[in-house]
Amino acid sequence: MNLVLNSIEHQIIDEAEVIVFPKRNFIEANTTEVSLDHLKNECTIPVFAKDNECTISHYEFINNTKEVLEDILGYKGVLKPDIRVSHVIKGRIPSAIGKPALQLLEHEKTIYYERMAFVIEIPEISEVINGQKLNLTVGGVRSHNQENLFSKKSLEKFKIFVGFSNTVCTNLCVSTSGLKEDIRVSSVLELKGKVYDLINNYNKKEHLISMERMFNYSLTENQFAHLIGKMKLFPYLSKEEKQTLFPLAINDTQLNIVVRDYHIDAHFSKSKDSTINFWNLYNLLTEANKSTYIDSNLERNVNSYQLINNLLNSIENQSHNWFLDN
Repeated sequence: MNLVLNSIEHQIIDEAEVIVFPKRNFIEANTTEVSLDHLKNECTIPVFAKDNECTISHYEFINNTKEVLEDILGYKGVLKPDIRVSHVIKGRIPSAIGKPALQLLEHEKTIYYERMAFVIEIPEISEVINGQKLNLTVGGVRSHNQENLFSKKSLEKFKIFVGFSNTVCTNLCVSTSGLKEDIRVSSVLELKGKVYDLINNYNKKEHLISMERMFNYSLTENQFAHLIGKMKLFPYLSKEEKQTLFPLAINDTQLNIVVRDYHIDAHFSKSKDSTINFWNLYNLLTEANKSTYIDSNLERNVNSYQLINNLLNSIENQSHNWFLDN
């Protein structure tokens, strides 16, 4: 993949200009951090009930994505996935049937996670925007609640993405073309092929230009308040009105986080004159998105990216935009 290999060869970053911040979670919601070894050795694998055929496990998904990256990059380092899970499904081995829960031994318990998200950062492939280091990142999501496990084995659904992670806040920066939200495969080999396709077709240059453009425009405090007000009005519009507007995905609780962080966020809050550029606004949106559950997190993340670009296009073209117009 020339795009990525060229980045390794030519991307030179002055580390003195880049501020390093403590590691934070790329998603919060109700998630828990787990290791790849835990998924491999301590978790059971769900099956399709009618034929007892195995699903593709979380471990296989993550490990094969990792192998694709190592192959494409000729990677010699250690790629360590950051994995978050939620909605634990507990069980027990047959010999422990009828045993009180408090008396269960560790080896008698079984567990798997209904939902899982992971990211793999490649620190060697980085860009700097406004003094903030962005690492190339590949990851994915698996949600068993989106499968019909009560039927026979069928195509399984996965979500995969490639984009950047802002090391200031670990916010994911995912473009529209960097997300495949409805991958359906029948085998691990097919899944690996989809990961190859996504990475090879990702337009890193176009994505970076789009994010850099966000610095060129700002909102005054009144304009920011007007935008937030319109975004809060959006859910209450009629179905017919919504169909003519940009399809906003952020919810009211997350908008309240954006408003709070506009005032107090250490890295992306308003400037001294109370203006806020669209790069900071974008990061406020993606930060608030961390409270979204695993199964819809990536879609909402991309929706934030699309929203910012929708607003910028209207400003540059001086065209009508419901969210900005009085």
